[in-house]
This record gives sequence, structure tokens and C-alpha cells, in this order.
Amino acid sequence: MTREKSNASRRAWELAARQHGIVARRQLLELGYGEEAIEHRLARGRLHAVMRGVYAVGWPGMSAERRWMAAVLACGDGAALSHRSAAALWGIGREPESPMEISVRRRCEHRRKGVRVRSRPSLREKDLVRHRCIPVTAPARTLVDLATVLHPTALERAVNEADKRDLIDPEALRASLDELAGEPGVRALRTLLDRHTFRLSDSALELLFRPIAAAAGLRPPETKARVAGFEVDFFWPGLGLVVETDGLRYHRTPAAQARDRVRDQAHTAAGLTTLRFTHRQVQRERKHVQRVLAKTAQRLHDSASGVSRAGTREKSTAAEGP
Repeated sequence: MTREKSNASRRAWELAARQHGIVARRQLLELGYGEEAIEHRLARGRLHAVMRGVYAVGWPGMSAERRWMAAVLACGDGAALSHRSAAALWGIGREPESPMEISVRRRCEHRRKGVRVRSRPSLREKDLVRHRCIPVTAPARTLVDLATVLHPTALERAVNEADKRDLIDPEALRASLDELAGEPGVRALRTLLDRHTFRLSDSALELLFRPIAAAAGLRPPETKARVAGFEVDFFWPGLGLVVETDGLRYHRTPAAQARDRVRDQAHTAAGLTTLRFTHRQVQRERKHVQRVLAKTAQRLHDSASGVSRAGTREKSTAAEGP
């Protein structure tokens, strides 16, 4: 074997290793293989045709990664997994048994068995990344695409799973939607995120909450005070009571839960009591909020009074002497 052929063979194996054991005919030609050399390897079983112009190297078995890589290579430059196939690769959703879903950043008429090809010339270059060495739409783009094909409940699961896997959190996802305004799926995803992160304005929340607190027998609270290193919604220094109002109406995301746990732990360590109410409760379950506030305030007041009385008795005893 000449040095040139040896180098071409080495580069082909290195390429195949990066691509889950899958190579395209055009890639082999670019590496210096001739048509006869490719046909010879196919005849000898060193290459196995899996799609038109795409081969498995060494062994014909097809894992999920090999299937995805083959589909992407079969669709040419600028192709990437998208929609439910991208969700499956990212681990945030399921892929239907068929077809695999591929988006291509150019106008094309690709037809591949078992593959649905979407021609998307407007797809931005930064929307395509590699995950496990496979070209795929980025998490934010994937979720926007999923919004065009999934029921809201399934889309909700995908958003929460993306947050759980630290792919993108709801706040960053909302910010990315501004760049994609007008794209299919953006409106549906924005509606879902608004439902989950909906917050009353500070002024509207305060107007609703203050009468509830007053009805519970509490004095006007401090608002947006900084307590134990964190800004809180409402605070009663005399009681050591913190009230936080959460914008999530339904399931909280893991990232939000983690941040809230850190806040609550800091307040507990400082000897404070924290109550959390949703905005929905403040708006529509005012009696419940009032009852919880009243009982908590009474308990804190009684506890503080008990400590005060105990301290007074200790001082009195000490003054009387033995």
C-alpha cells in the first residue's frame, strides 16, 4: 500500500470514528478514494450501504446514533436532526418509529426512505450545533420546532426536561424567543412559558396582597426588602416572617426549585419563617392565604411572647437572689 493510500485509509477510519462508524460516499471521494476502491470495499464487506450514498464501516449494525448520523449525511451539507428526532438526541422527548426528522439550510427536494426532510433556508447557522458528534438543532431551536408538532402537555414536559438536563432554562428560552419572533412555534411556546412564569407586576401584586395581610391581622409589610442576602417580596421584621409569591401556576421547573431552596435555606438559617404562595392563590384563593397568614403570625407572636416572658422570669429570679 502506497503512503498516499495509507494516509487516506487512516483519515477515513478517523472520520468514521467521529461519526459513529458512518461515512458518506462524497466524504470518501474527498479523502482520495476512487469509485472502484469504494465498490471494492462494498463487495468485500468492509463497507455496508445503509442509505443511498451512505455506508456503515466495518459492521452493518445500526444503533440510534448510527441511524441519525446516516440520515444527516444522506441529506448533505447544512443538514441536522430537528423536531422530534432532535428531541430524542437531546433526551427531552421521544422520536416516532418513523420517519426521522431532518432540517436542511437550503432549498432541496431530498426524498429518503424513513426520513422527513424539511427545506429551511432561513434556519440560522447558530441554530445548528453538534451533540454526541451529530449535527442537531440547538436546544432553543429544537423546542421552538417541537411547539409546531407537539400537544401543549408534551411540549411542557420537553421544556421541563430541558431545564432538568441543564440544556436551557425557561428564562433563557424566553429571551431566545425574541430573536425568533415570527417563526412557527414561537407563539405557542411563548404562551406556554407565560403560563408557567406569569407574574403580576409588583404594584398589582402589592395592591392585592396588602388587604389580605391586613385581614389576617398583620401590619403593613416591607416590600422588596433584602433579607439574608436575598430580595424578598414581603417581610415582617418583628415576626421574622418572609412571604414569597411564585409566578409558576402549575409545575415548577427544577432550576427554579433549586434557586428557591437556596433562598429558603438561607432564611431558615437566619431564624426566619418563609411562606410561599402562588400568584393564582393571591388572586383567587384569598381566604386560604389569609388563614395561613393569620395562623402563622399568631404562632410567631406567641413564640416571641413566650420567650419574652421566660426572659422576664429569669431576670426576676436573679434579682431576688438565692
